[in-house]
Amino acid sequence: MGSHRRPALSGLDRSTRVTVLSAAAATAAAAFAAPAGAAPQDTPATTKAKVDRLFEQAEKATEAYNKADERADTLREQVERAKDSVARGQERINTMRGALGSLAGAQYRSGGIDPSLALMLSSDPDGYLDRAATLDRISARQAGELTDLQQAQRSLAQERTEAGHKLAELEKSRTAVARQKRAVEHKLAKARRLLNSLSSRDREAYDRTSRSGRDEMPDLGSAGPASSRAAAAIAAARSAIGRPYVWGANGPSGFDCSGLTQWSYAQAGVGLPRTSQAQRYAGRQVPLAQAQPGDLVAYRDDASHIGMYMGNGQVVHAPYPGAPVRYDPVGMMPVSSVTRI
Repeated sequence: MGSHRRPALSGLDRSTRVTVLSAAAATAAAAFAAPAGAAPQDTPATTKAKVDRLFEQAEKATEAYNKADERADTLREQVERAKDSVARGQERINTMRGALGSLAGAQYRSGGIDPSLALMLSSDPDGYLDRAATLDRISARQAGELTDLQQAQRSLAQERTEAGHKLAELEKSRTAVARQKRAVEHKLAKARRLLNSLSSRDREAYDRTSRSGRDEMPDLGSAGPASSRAAAAIAAARSAIGRPYVWGANGPSGFDCSGLTQWSYAQAGVGLPRTSQAQRYAGRQVPLAQAQPGDLVAYRDDASHIGMYMGNGQVVHAPYPGAPVRYDPVGMMPVSSVTRI
C-alpha cells in the first residue's frame, strides 16, 4: 500500500514554498467563496430548480434510510429472540446432563459388578432380581434421556448458527442505514448551500413558494372520513400542522412524510409500515376521484412521498426540510396511488 503522507516542502527554497502555499490558500478561498453546486451563470430560477431536485433526491434517500432502519429494528428483535432461545436451550441441556449424571451414578453404585456373580453372592436372590429389573428400566430411561440430549444439542447448535447469521445480517443492515444517512445529509447540505447562495429577496420568494402562500386553514369541504379510525388519524394529522420536517422522524415533535402518516394512524390504534412505498399497500387502493378524508395519497412513480387526504382537494403532509407540516393541493405532484386504511 502506498504512503498517504503529504510530500515534504523542505526541499524547496523559501520563495518557492511561499508561492506554493499562497496558491493553495487562494484555491481554498475560492472554494469557500462559491457555494458547491451553484454555477456562476445560474439564475435564481435555475438554483431553485436544483434545490427542488435535491430535496426530492433527499426524500428518496430518506425513504431508503427508513426502510433500512426498519429492517435493522426487525433484525435486532430476531437476534434478541434467538439469544433467548439459545439460552433456554443451554439451560435445558444442563438440566438433562445433570439428570443423566444422577442416573449413571445410581447405576454404577447398584450394578458395578458382574450380575451373575452378584446373584451368587446375594443373600436375597429375589431382592437382587428385583433390583436388576429396576436397573434395566433405569438403563432404558437413560438411553432415552441420552437420545433427547443429543437431539437438544443438535437443535441448539442449529439455533446458534441461525443467530450468528442474523447477527451478520444485522451488521450489514446497520452499514446500509449509515450509508443512507450519509446520502441524505449530503443532499440536504448541498441544498442548504444552494439556498444560501440566493439573495435575501430570492430566498424569501422561495420560502413563500414552499409554503404555497398559505398560512391559514383551507376550506376542506363537508366530506366525511371513511371510518372512525380515519377520523382519529385526521385529528392527529391536524394537530401536527406547523411542526417541523425532520428526516427519519416519526413524531411527535417532528416528522418526515411517511413518519407523519404512520404517527397519525398510530394515534388511531392502527399500525402502518414505516416507508411510503409500504404504506401505499397497507389498505385498499381507490381512484383519486373517490378519495375520502383519511386516505393516504402517494406521489411519484416510486411512491417516495406520501400525505393524507383531508377533503376538498387538500392533503396534509410533511414536505421537506425548512417547510413544516402543512396543507397543500392534492395535485401538487403526480399522484401514483390513493390508499384507504
